[in-house]
Amino acid sequence: MEQIQLPKLRKIDPNKPKKKKILLLSDDLRMHSGIGTMSREFVLGTLDQYDWVQLGAAIKHPDHGKVIDISQDAQKESGVQGASVKIYPHSGYGNAQVLQEIMNIEKPDAILHFTDPRFWGWLYQIEHQIRQDIPLMYYNIWDDLPYPHWNEPFYESCDLVMNISRQTQNIVKNVLQKFPKPDWAVQWVPHGVNSKQFFPINTLHDNWDDYDKFVTNFKNTHNAEFVVFWNNRNIRRKQPGDLILAYKEFCDKLPKEKSAKCVLLMHTQISDDNGTDLFAVKKALCPDYNIVFSNKAVDVKQLNYYYNMADVTVNIASNEGFGISWCESLHAGTPIVNNTTGGLQDGCRFEEQNGKWIEFTTHFPSNHDGTFRHHGSWCVPVFPSNRSVQGSPMTPYIFDDRVDFRDVANAIYHWYDMDQETRDYHGMEGHDWVCGDESNMSAAGMSRLMSNAINDCFEKWTPRKRFTMYKIEQEKKIENPGVIV
Repeated sequence: MEQIQLPKLRKIDPNKPKKKKILLLSDDLRMHSGIGTMSREFVLGTLDQYDWVQLGAAIKHPDHGKVIDISQDAQKESGVQGASVKIYPHSGYGNAQVLQEIMNIEKPDAILHFTDPRFWGWLYQIEHQIRQDIPLMYYNIWDDLPYPHWNEPFYESCDLVMNISRQTQNIVKNVLQKFPKPDWAVQWVPHGVNSKQFFPINTLHDNWDDYDKFVTNFKNTHNAEFVVFWNNRNIRRKQPGDLILAYKEFCDKLPKEKSAKCVLLMHTQISDDNGTDLFAVKKALCPDYNIVFSNKAVDVKQLNYYYNMADVTVNIASNEGFGISWCESLHAGTPIVNNTTGGLQDGCRFEEQNGKWIEFTTHFPSNHDGTFRHHGSWCVPVFPSNRSVQGSPMTPYIFDDRVDFRDVANAIYHWYDMDQETRDYHGMEGHDWVCGDESNMSAAGMSRLMSNAINDCFEKWTPRKRFTMYKIEQEKKIENPGVIV
């Protein structure tokens, strides 16, 4: 008789507590968007504590209606045995019916929502039902002042609000002044970059030869000795046109033979409906200087090559919740130029007279005006030259902190007018800081802070009180007051 091979049984520790299951609402983990990338990092970074299920959103999802189990891949990448990650892909941002179906199947212990809440308006229409049974958590990305009081219903509807920047945390606390949440329910959890993907490359690394060949080819092709890098989407608030103008101003300061050896490398779509035609901008404003467009998707390895090859990375967005490119740049050991707005301020690490990293309060909500000037050596901050109010029906107002292109040019020149060894030294100081315990801007740091916040929520959360619905009937009109009907 043929013997049947039974699967090996895994011994279960009865004393080990069962992992909580969290239902994540965000961009699909497998997408290359900023939201998708960060979702992937904190999911992988917390698999030892939680099982994850995701309603994976995309504008037009090719896997809509399927169920994708990536547990095996997650176990290999994270090294966590028994890790569980399942995705329910969906075109658009779901609805209450889809959520209820997933909850009936998966029975999560909490819901975590990540990205702009206006995309998920239906979720907040049913939050009173959700919070009777499980906590509702939100990873908040709001960018800038003035305090967005129209967001109060979103913040109030969540049991835990985690915030990607120190300014964002202060924004939430001030919006909720009338009905403040306890400290454990409003916490700072910055974005974190994967240190295994973005890191300084030197001769001791296994991929040095490949990297050296890549850089040599790029610099020979473009006659480049000094590289300015920009990695953002081509949309208005990222200010790509202003950067081109700033780069022209920078090159104009140099002798012709030196400007010819400078390159602005822009990793973005050349044309975007939400931005502009960057080739046309270059042709009109900067025809005589070297601007290279990298408009094709590249893998993480090549993107790290870009950051390592660059002499400085620039981010001058007029409002920004965090701005992941400057953090990736510092992980690679390359210094930065940041506009002083929103979460970009965190990358500057402005400090008080006692050397302490500044904190934002009701009386000090932003450092855009340069109240504090001392900052990390890895950054040259550019302070906004003007503020305007932008808005839309969905977001009625937000400050647009615009920098003067001449100030940006001077900031770039600061790094140009420095020997390579000193520039590298400051870049490595930035690397040590973003990977350290003060900033917590590595993927491991982000995951640690997030799990601490979530565990606090599980421990201290109390279910929302149930209430009874009553049908109110219209009172019948009494024609004769002396007669009861």
